[in-house]
Amino acid sequence: MRVGVLLSGEGTNLQALLDDGEIDVVCAGSSRPDARGVERAQEAGVATGVFPSGDYPDRAERDAALAEWLESHDVELVVLAGFMELLSPAFIARFPGRIVNVHPALLPAFPGVRAIEQALEHGVKVMGVTVHFVDEGVDSGPVILQERLRVAEEDTADTLRERLHEIEHRLLPYGVRLFLEGKASP
Repeated sequence: MRVGVLLSGEGTNLQALLDDGEIDVVCAGSSRPDARGVERAQEAGVATGVFPSGDYPDRAERDAALAEWLESHDVELVVLAGFMELLSPAFIARFPGRIVNVHPALLPAFPGVRAIEQALEHGVKVMGVTVHFVDEGVDSGPVILQERLRVAEEDTADTLRERLHEIEHRLLPYGVRLFLEGKASP
């Protein structure tokens, strides 16, 4: 099954998918032209595209262009791997039940941006990572997998982010493989 990845930053989750060996990543799209993830994809011989919101009159037109680009690569599953933009309902409707996201929290707790900071502000003792299907809400789609970790007293947002990234890099490819094997559905 052909997988398209959307990212906005370093692309470490893209790298985890590429390193997995069982996932056919055919293209990687970015919301930022300077995203390191674009370079990672190019180095791996994966087709790339850049779709900054500022290049389009509105989000709907950007999402339409992004969806058309993914469809031109015959993408069957879209993976959000650090894609820091909301997708329109029209985009989601074009890939029904075929968009997966990774989030640095145990959803439904702490959806959206700043999840790690919010969790620390609330004094949580357990944090984690969720791989889930994307729906029209913010981090509200059905959960595929979750893994937790204890928050240490000395943890800061940076140390916790680093520890959570280690889980993401393992959990996201596993969740994608479950979908590809027909063992996960919304």
